[in-house]
Amino acid sequence: MSKLLTRRYIDQIKVMFGKEPAKPTEISPAAQKIHFYKKNNRDEIAELKHQRAHEKPSHKWRNRRWATLILANLLFVASYWLDIQVLEGALTASRFVGFHMADLNSALQVMLAHKHIITNLLIGTGTVLMLWALLGGRTFCSWVCPYHLLAEWAEKAHLYLAKKKLVTDQPIDRRLRTVFWIVFALLAVLTGYTVFESISPTGILSRALIYGAGLSVLWVAALLVFEIFFSRRAWCRYACPIGLTYGVVGILSPVRIKYTLEGCFHEGDCRKVCLVPHVLDTVIKGRAIEPEVPLGPDCTRCGLCVDACPTGSLSYDVKGLSRLL
Repeated sequence: MSKLLTRRYIDQIKVMFGKEPAKPTEISPAAQKIHFYKKNNRDEIAELKHQRAHEKPSHKWRNRRWATLILANLLFVASYWLDIQVLEGALTASRFVGFHMADLNSALQVMLAHKHIITNLLIGTGTVLMLWALLGGRTFCSWVCPYHLLAEWAEKAHLYLAKKKLVTDQPIDRRLRTVFWIVFALLAVLTGYTVFESISPTGILSRALIYGAGLSVLWVAALLVFEIFFSRRAWCRYACPIGLTYGVVGILSPVRIKYTLEGCFHEGDCRKVCLVPHVLDTVIKGRAIEPEVPLGPDCTRCGLCVDACPTGSLSYDVKGLSRLL
């Protein structure tokens, strides 16, 4: 990785904690050459963009992700109701064919509440830690979390109402998520109780699917109503500490979404569909510092931008290996 990309990745980590993306102060000669070409061939770029304007976006990765998320959660349900003991428990803590697993954020909350390292719990997080460190980013959020799927559908409702001018999106300071992470950690230490787990929509929905719904689902419904009528994807973007925990774990993952500058016409379609659009600041005209730039660790790896890009300038990639198809 070049020094420029290393510095940019450090900036992306800061962005994950709430810093706003900024214009680059230095761009490599190779990237400058491409930027210069695009600037001086605007008519050609405009014509190429026009030719692709009517192409329908693919939903390949979205469909794969939805199928994976639904099947993962239904496996919990089937294991419980059919008593087949394949995937027991819930997303917060489970056992897969005998292997104990625990959600990293939940395990951290429990150990903070008990004020010591619990060996069995630490062992249960090992497999999960390796998995998400390998897949990287906030992959858990978009590929497994049941609330993420409901929030995605709620966002569609919000955008429909916004198009009708019935609602407007109210963005919130993204640094608030880091504040919430610290607050929930301190509450666990001070109270000896995992406060976050009692209000986490991820855990509430996972348990509701498996064991039946309780009054806590009203809290989840209230969050979705807030996101539809006031601030789109507010919980995931501005409050949930789970995403921040997994983002930190996956900082060095070899799996990422890569941006290729040369073929990009800067249509902006990717940023329109992105669940966390601040990670796509590099696709803005003139901001790419290298011909190829991996997205930062706050990326959910959802693939919506890959589906939306008409030129294939955004793609799944494994560092050191060929592009994933």
